[in-house]
Amino acid sequence: MGSRSARGRRGHRGFRGLTAALALGLSVLGAAVAAACAPDEVTLRGDWGQARFSVEVADTPETRARGLMFVEEMPTLSGMLFVYPSPQPVSFWMRNTLIPLDMLFFDDTGRLTRLHRMARPRDETAIPGGDAVQFVLEINGGMAARLGITEGDVMRHPAIGADAAWPCPAD
Repeated sequence: MGSRSARGRRGHRGFRGLTAALALGLSVLGAAVAAACAPDEVTLRGDWGQARFSVEVADTPETRARGLMFVEEMPTLSGMLFVYPSPQPVSFWMRNTLIPLDMLFFDDTGRLTRLHRMARPRDETAIPGGDAVQFVLEINGGMAARLGITEGDVMRHPAIGADAAWPCPAD
């Protein structure tokens, strides 16, 4: 009976993995047909395709300072978008952050200029983003590799101004 139970658990894990892969594929496909920009969504585009992330926006000193601290889990294709008033040097750390994160650093046009993969939870080592960063997207650790995200990819979000590499469609 224990063997049958173990087989059932393995099968359940496989089903969960298949479900997650299907959800990821549908989200990427959905991003390809979505045209509108929304404050709570970020769309990324590169040679690998497109993906849309549900985001919480951190655009005040207080929300940027707290970030994703104390968050125990984050849904797939979710994240936090840090918005700075102008391009500037930024550096992040993982103090009080409980989950591994990929950190994507963007310039004022929404072009990905630096990617830090799998930042370790609770690590206080500085993670420099560059000298002219205006946006930072934090997503689940490993997601950038799974999607194929690389430097040079572009982001679409209403916070990016008129010089956006990939602008929001006109209303």
